[in-house]
Amino acid sequence: MFFVLSKTVAFLLMPSNLLVLLCAAGLVLMATRWRRAGRWLAGMSVVLLLAIGYLPVGRLLVNVLEDRFPRWDASRGAPDGIVVLGGAIRDIPGRPADEPTLSGEGARVMAIGRLARAYPDARIIFSSGDASLRANRRPEADQLPPLLDAMGVPRERVTLERRSRNTHENAIFSKELAQPKPGERWLVVTSAFHMPRAIGCFRRAGFDVEAYPVSWRTADGGTVRPQGVFSSGLSATDFAAHEWSGLVVYWLTGRTDALLPGPRT
Repeated sequence: MFFVLSKTVAFLLMPSNLLVLLCAAGLVLMATRWRRAGRWLAGMSVVLLLAIGYLPVGRLLVNVLEDRFPRWDASRGAPDGIVVLGGAIRDIPGRPADEPTLSGEGARVMAIGRLARAYPDARIIFSSGDASLRANRRPEADQLPPLLDAMGVPRERVTLERRSRNTHENAIFSKELAQPKPGERWLVVTSAFHMPRAIGCFRRAGFDVEAYPVSWRTADGGTVRPQGVFSSGLSATDFAAHEWSGLVVYWLTGRTDALLPGPRT
């Protein structure tokens, strides 16, 4: 039930969708005896749409997440293992399986090549199954091997975790495969904006990992410059709302150890 709701309700609660629905409701009310309330609702919806479209609301919200964990410090020594989270390969029906298409989070996959060469003795796990609502897509892990070949990484270097559908399951199933021993150091690789939720899930699962963020979307320290393109502002705000709502829901349902996980002090 949690998985289904995360794929349906979350879509309806995206700020752009919600504001359009409220605007439509206001227009309907304007044709009734509640026309004053309808004008107010429609007007406020349009104002808020313009605000999140042209103001840097989304970028600032994403920046808070991306600045939560610093870049990993390689001077601490080689890790014993590395868990790379999926969400980087798009399964496009009908397209060649031997030519995987990378999403905007492709840096997660690229990190495999870099880390495999830098730490030849480290174990590597790629964690991602079929996250589609109808469970009718190929597990993302099964689409990774051609990309490993392209990066010159032997396929046997990477253990594929094919069952997980979300970050909570990434942590649980990766721990089952890794069987980390006391004193071992493991990295988790994911996009910088997603790192707080990932770390929270791994901590809740009892898998102590170090953050290796990649794929930043915002400049260091954020920016207060207005958006130049209305649709870009809407997209950024929807994107930020999705991740922040995920943090809240995961915390309320006990899937993370804190509302906004951060580095251990």
